[in-house]
Amino acid sequence: MTEEIWRLPRVIATVGMGRSWIYWAVGAGRFPSPLRLGARAVGWKRSEVEAWVNNRTRGGL
Repeated sequence: MTEEIWRLPRVIATVGMGRSWIYWAVGAGRFPSPLRLGARAVGWKRSEVEAWVNNRTRGGL
């Protein structure tokens, strides 16, 4: 099974945070880093975003 890659709009909708917060959190090491998909495109692994959400709902971070 292949890993699903989510683009920024899907990540924003899932985590409930905005673009600026997501990139700040990536830089601070508090959110999964995106994968480079092309010269001007990035995406996040679905499993990493969902794990982050699950950790937050359990009181982590």
